[in-house]
Amino acid sequence: MEPAPELAPYDGLSRRRRYLVGVSGGRDSVALLDWLVAGGFRELVVCHLNHGLRGRGSGADAAFVRRLAKGYGVGCEVAKTDVAGLARRRKLSLEAAGRAARHEFFADVARRRRCPRVLLGHHADDQVETVLINLFRGSGRLAGMRPVSEVTVGGRKLELVRPLLGVRREEIDGYVEARRLRYREDVSNESGEFLRNRVRAELVPALCEIFGRDVRGAVCRAGEIAAAESELLDGLLAGLPSGDALGVKELRALHPALQRRLLHRWLRGRGVPDVGFDEVERVRAMLDDDAVAKVNLPAGVHARRRKGAIFLEVPGGVA
Repeated sequence: MEPAPELAPYDGLSRRRRYLVGVSGGRDSVALLDWLVAGGFRELVVCHLNHGLRGRGSGADAAFVRRLAKGYGVGCEVAKTDVAGLARRRKLSLEAAGRAARHEFFADVARRRRCPRVLLGHHADDQVETVLINLFRGSGRLAGMRPVSEVTVGGRKLELVRPLLGVRREEIDGYVEARRLRYREDVSNESGEFLRNRVRAELVPALCEIFGRDVRGAVCRAGEIAAAESELLDGLLAGLPSGDALGVKELRALHPALQRRLLHRWLRGRGVPDVGFDEVERVRAMLDDDAVAKVNLPAGVHARRRKGAIFLEVPGGVA
């Protein structure tokens, strides 16, 4: 096998550590896995979740990933879930339900394999789409994905690492061609049913045409600047309480930017899906004694204010 071309600029990985690798079977995750193996990483566990959305195609993807892992001589974990059913039960979009299911799957594998680090194949063009989606959805958070981020799933912390985040799609295509890698084409990537696909196929090309240049680099830079500022705000929150309940008096003492940041982190940390600007503002409005003492949030969750504290009620109990 020829030496791997330069592909991933992120250098925070250690060949002596174990990593879980999310592999869908598509070109991006296959390129990531190949780059890792060619680069001397051996303590890898390929993780594939069958979403059950494409019938036989989903099963064929899972079988392909199993063969791929075996061919590279690395571990493999495959599971199946009903993402469509999960979306109905939790009142989520298919995209949000799929993300939640993957995180829960990774958390389960992390527990059994004693490895909290997950490598993902997101690249620079994914970053462009994420920043634009955040902007136009009005989430209030322009920052895109970070090279390293942390999520808590069922009380277990996962470190999500994206080594290819600075790599363009064209570079990955070139790598795949040079290495003659086989991968699975996901026909859903061409479907206009999913917002991300429409952003990729319609919005980004339209913006490039309107401005007469490739705007992807500018969008990525805006996301990077916002991410750096986001980290600064997170640092200012260090040491502030973020338990099951938040004190109204303590929240009122904070600058509005820190109030929003703390509430966003608190809501997401307690499993509230699709937290955006509107959800945060509804909870923040409860800091006013004259405001309502209960607000509705996604997935049947309610935020309540009682006895000087804000807490969550989830279906079946209190968060």
